[in-house]
Amino acid sequence: MSAYEPLASGVWAILPTPFHDDLTIDHASLESAVRFFVAKGVTGVVGLGVNGEAHKLAAREQHEALTTIAAAAGDTPIVVGISELTTARAVEQAESLAPAAGDGLAAMMVKVPSPSATATADHVRAVSEAGGTGIVVQDYPELSGIHITPQALAEASIASGVAAAIKAETPPSAAQVAALREHTDLPIFGGLGGVGLLDELLAGSAGAMTGFSYPEGLWAVIRAYWDDGFDAARAAYAPWLPLVNFEGQLKIGLAVRKEVLKLRGAITSAAIRPPSPPMPENLREALVKHVAAAPLDLDRA
Repeated sequence: MSAYEPLASGVWAILPTPFHDDLTIDHASLESAVRFFVAKGVTGVVGLGVNGEAHKLAAREQHEALTTIAAAAGDTPIVVGISELTTARAVEQAESLAPAAGDGLAAMMVKVPSPSATATADHVRAVSEAGGTGIVVQDYPELSGIHITPQALAEASIASGVAAAIKAETPPSAAQVAALREHTDLPIFGGLGGVGLLDELLAGSAGAMTGFSYPEGLWAVIRAYWDDGFDAARAAYAPWLPLVNFEGQLKIGLAVRKEVLKLRGAITSAAIRPPSPPMPENLREALVKHVAAAPLDLDRA
């Protein structure tokens, strides 16, 4: 049993970090982005995640960004991403960032540091003690380079005694969710832009933790699944699949997402820090068409 409450099911929005054209943080746009996602009814927000380019921010910038997020989030709970992979640095980062998140801190998200269940549990526990909060144990081998079995991941999360949820981002994500569900009752969230959301729900996920630019679309799918099952959720998901796919393009996905959020009025600039490339200009027509085709009733709601 965990010492901390499990994360609530639903949609957790991973926030972007908006930049000015000179690539300094645009705090006014960051505040706007938080309010944008909160207004769409998200369960909570995630600051300093991969979608927030946290690994490109200096420690001072991370602290300042999180302070802005906490001030704008109000009563909406916050998960804070820990980008460091070694225990000593992750502990130091957690100690620094926890005060900036304030009373809204619901959990910290920590990447799996080892294939070993014991080593992972020890790492997760150390970060939890440093931050004074529960942990979302994130399995994201594309970024961390670490591959862990579902059984070892579940064992580590349970043994840590501090896990509030697991984030499953090993493709195929639905199979990973199903395998984890055999070993734990902890909430399991999918990510990867929501591309596997429908199948993840069927496999037993608690929802989505992603930066997809239309969180209300993800909510429509989840609520349809909860209320009426797979067929209803599949119908709700179909209108969003082209945009989910468009935002999920390798190498440029984050740049595309920032462009969509700019079109939606959530941020002022789609600037992205190197080495990530900007969205190719020859895709702009497609971007505009995808946004124009988004279901308007949800947008207006």
